[in-house]
Amino acid sequence: MATFDLLAAIDLRGGRVVRLQQGDFAKETTYSDDPVAVASAFVDGGAKWVHVVDLDGARGGAPVHGDVIRRIISTVGERASVEVAGGLRTADAVADVLQAGAARAVIGTAALQDRPFVADLAARHGPERIAVSLDVRAGMAVGEGWVDRAAGIPVRSAIDGLAGAGVRWFEVTAIDRDGTLRGPDLELLEILAADRRVNVIASGGIASVADLRAVREIGCAGAIVGRALYDGSLNLGEVLAVSSGGPFPER
Repeated sequence: MATFDLLAAIDLRGGRVVRLQQGDFAKETTYSDDPVAVASAFVDGGAKWVHVVDLDGARGGAPVHGDVIRRIISTVGERASVEVAGGLRTADAVADVLQAGAARAVIGTAALQDRPFVADLAARHGPERIAVSLDVRAGMAVGEGWVDRAAGIPVRSAIDGLAGAGVRWFEVTAIDRDGTLRGPDLELLEILAADRRVNVIASGGIASVADLRAVREIGCAGAIVGRALYDGSLNLGEVLAVSSGGPFPER
């Protein structure tokens, strides 16, 4: 890949910055009561992308944290790109976050349920401003990934169909790795990144510079990192000290 982007994650629940383990709302760790300050700290540290997830919106099916997301975009949007996910299941909800200044809107459950909806979004806003988030469990892309028995379809079939609908950006989370710092699912990511029609951003389990190097080398276009930044397993300055596409520092 010519470029490789690090996306610093901010997950919102009840107005706080939290992280879930394996998508489980019962396994929540709170890191801050001030999401705007967290976003500012990431961008001050050099982050060029901030990945904001409205967890309450994802669970309820409609955005909940619109006000705080707009404040994040207003505060850091001139210095970094902000993408927004969670509860974006209508054309109006997507338009709202893009008009607020988000660089990209991320569609999750709705993408699996209504492919024409996503095709229309990609045509209307352009493929660079729409991404699809795929939560993967046992090779199946599932909607409502926090629900243990959520139905799904084979992830390769999901990407094939959505790529045919005009989607070019996919954010792939191996649910069993999410929030665990156990490393990414490289086998899964390598298979998906081999499809040259699409750009795959890795999510789930990334804990080290070696993990970032590995996902870049198998062809991913970027990586979403959350808990490792909050817990100190990864130092933001260390991984951003090199130019995009340059070598990561040894560790």
